[in-house]
Amino acid sequence: MRTSSAGAVGCRRGGQAGSVRRIRYVGLALLLALATALVACDDLDDQTGTANPSAAADRQPGAAGAGSRGAAGSALALLGKLPVRAEDNSPKYRRDAFGTPWSDVDHNGCDTRNDVLHRDLHSTTVRRSDGCTVLTGELTDPYTTRIIRFDRSRNASAVQIDHVVALADAWRTGALDWTAAQRLQFANDPENLLAVDGPTNQRKSDQDASEWLPPSPGEQCPYVARQVGLKSRYHLWVVAAEAQAMRTVLQKCPTQSALGSTAAR
Repeated sequence: MRTSSAGAVGCRRGGQAGSVRRIRYVGLALLLALATALVACDDLDDQTGTANPSAAADRQPGAAGAGSRGAAGSALALLGKLPVRAEDNSPKYRRDAFGTPWSDVDHNGCDTRNDVLHRDLHSTTVRRSDGCTVLTGELTDPYTTRIIRFDRSRNASAVQIDHVVALADAWRTGALDWTAAQRLQFANDPENLLAVDGPTNQRKSDQDASEWLPPSPGEQCPYVARQVGLKSRYHLWVVAAEAQAMRTVLQKCPTQSALGSTAAR
């Protein structure tokens, strides 16, 4: 009877050990299956862009993320650092607050208008008596990309000098608090001046980027980038609508450098 009892106990113990082993095997199998499923889900998320929302946003143009913030050193990145405020036009803008138009601020014997014509036009001729006044030349207009033949004696206004950040716009976004010397410098800063098609410049007037952009789509990125660079350089702010318009343009060229953002000379 003792032998039979011992045999029965041995069977029970053997059965229990087998059950434990089976439970362990099943547990390990379940863990392995779960791990495999998790890896598969991660792979699927990486393919669809849903595993990492911030990374997905960076890959999508216009989404909130690095792509919409712009590359380091870009105009789009710099735009995000500009203050956004309402405009201030009290007291009201006056052109003479920025000094005599086209002064010879660099004392080279030529006024700023002729300096810019010399820089931006090619095939120029100049007046012999002063060696400065541009009489004729040819311009590739940076706003329309059209070729314009300039002849001072026939139509001097065919080519005009544009303030990329208009003086009135600068006044409304911080320049009203500057000294007279600072405003004179801004009005004659070569990086804020471009020789352009006269009628196009008239249509632009003093409007900001929310109201006017170059007619040629390919010229909008460098134009807005220059505005951003200049506003940063001179510590000007942007209004909300202007900032949004600038962002819309620069998101199409997120690596565009901020032109005109070097230290003031």
